[in-house]
Amino acid sequence: MSSQTPITTLSPELQIQLKEHTEGLLTEIINTYLQTRFVQEFDGLRKFRDTIKQLKDRSAHEIWECHRDSVPITNYSTYEPFISRFLAEPCKEEDVKDLLSPGLPFFIALSSGTSGKAAKLFPKYHHFVDLASSQKAATSKGCNLLAMTYFRVIDVLRREEPENPTKIILTTASSGMMRMQHDLGIEKDPQAIKMTLPNATSPVAVGHIRNYRSYLLMHALFSLAEERLAIFHSTFSTLFLDLIMYMEEEWSTLLNSIENGTIPEFEDIDHVREYLEPKMLPNPSRAQKLREVGESKADPGWLFRIWPELKQVTCIVTGLFATTLPKLRHHLGPEILINSGGIGASEGYIGASYSFTDLNLFKVATKEFIEYLDITKDPSPANLVPAWELETGRRYEVFFTTRDGLWRYRLEDIIEVAGFDPGDGMPLLRYVERLNRELRLSAGVSITETQIIEGILAGEKFLGKVKEFTVVIDERTSPRRFGYFVELHDALKPSAHSALYEVRDELRRINENVDLRLSDETIGEPTIRILKPGSFSEYRQWRIGIARTAAGQTKVPVFVTDEATKEWLKERVMHELLHPGEG
Repeated sequence: MSSQTPITTLSPELQIQLKEHTEGLLTEIINTYLQTRFVQEFDGLRKFRDTIKQLKDRSAHEIWECHRDSVPITNYSTYEPFISRFLAEPCKEEDVKDLLSPGLPFFIALSSGTSGKAAKLFPKYHHFVDLASSQKAATSKGCNLLAMTYFRVIDVLRREEPENPTKIILTTASSGMMRMQHDLGIEKDPQAIKMTLPNATSPVAVGHIRNYRSYLLMHALFSLAEERLAIFHSTFSTLFLDLIMYMEEEWSTLLNSIENGTIPEFEDIDHVREYLEPKMLPNPSRAQKLREVGESKADPGWLFRIWPELKQVTCIVTGLFATTLPKLRHHLGPEILINSGGIGASEGYIGASYSFTDLNLFKVATKEFIEYLDITKDPSPANLVPAWELETGRRYEVFFTTRDGLWRYRLEDIIEVAGFDPGDGMPLLRYVERLNRELRLSAGVSITETQIIEGILAGEKFLGKVKEFTVVIDERTSPRRFGYFVELHDALKPSAHSALYEVRDELRRINENVDLRLSDETIGEPTIRILKPGSFSEYRQWRIGIARTAAGQTKVPVFVTDEATKEWLKERVMHELLHPGEG
């Protein structure tokens, strides 16, 4: 974190420093990966291969120019034919070794697929361990909500020892990175499951629990037992809030376990019980302290009384997750800091949180080479600019050339440049939204994720604070409408009906096509249905059960299109705000 004030333009000295640093990253990537199968086989890199062979000195600037002038823009479809080789039966080492990066990947990351599209696969190689360790190793006790579970194991057959294949797991990026950081390949699971990692509150065995509620409750149990806990880390803020909610629900059970040194009879934990029981020692005095705190659980900042050494909670609180901040602040109080972590994707890491007070401000801190496209310009290589040519206040799309073998990969994330770090000139960014993530209601009428969020937030003064929400196309009447499913932090306000008009007016203000089509009545006015408390926590449990995904990977999408989820949501509606003449 930094206390320095960002600068809006680079001095000549900082521009040179940033240029040399960025060109150095690209040089290292290109020199290391020239002989990979993708570089040698992908026809789109033919010009690049021919050009770089002709370079005499291969200086950093020459390599940058070669990359600038001869590497095309790519997307996932470019790599899919190569990555699919890992899914072949059998998967042979000679077909996948040195494929995108030298050697074999440590794991293969599976994107969340929250948008409803098929999940993408990204091989992750050993060098990524330094990204994880760049977040300085904690010297204080911490609870890390990262799972050890995985979707499948890929056996890569070795010609010399076909009976002893290399095992590569298909898992989430966060789970795989955690394994890589601690060198916990799947072959070490029989020993690792008995361990508790240094300075961690929860044993490794907790990470092998797939049941969402039980997984979080067991983290809660071991965290409650540790009075000196200092850090909580989770992917999304909703994951942490679900842990707190479940902890409140099972408060007496958890405290009895701490007092007696027992593991509760939670669902789907029998396969790890033998590894957990030796780790839970009786602690009657700690249980008694927690019972005293429990009398004031509803008070602001009550978590600080449970863990007086708790310094910060790290989780994503930007974009859709910004609605969780009021509840986080209530639980944590002013003493405990909220750290928004970093900014990145399954494809790669971009940067780290820059400020405890500005939670959507990130400093580029990566060993990948990043280029930027002004969103007002066409996506062509000629329009991509490097970090040292960025302009404060402009919005750009992000393109990656990475150590995991992506070349000018179109990430489809939009950021806004907030300035530069005055110490080293690195860009400071704000996350804006995903590119082309829109919900289309009818011809000429669609709405972006950002507009969807702004719309419902406009209704908060009448609804009450929004905890979580999603949007569907409401087809119950004609014409069709945008329909919000909303869960609130507290009870619905008496003035809630007025939120319908606030949301409608805000959508009209920020989207001219919505304004036009509401005027000529080719679309209907937005609807708002209030879900019973805890609905979206139940949603995560439900989705994890269906997809067999990891706890930290599941999030509520900004909009929902599949019928199964729509029906699931309808069953949990406890109140609908009605327009005049309805009902």
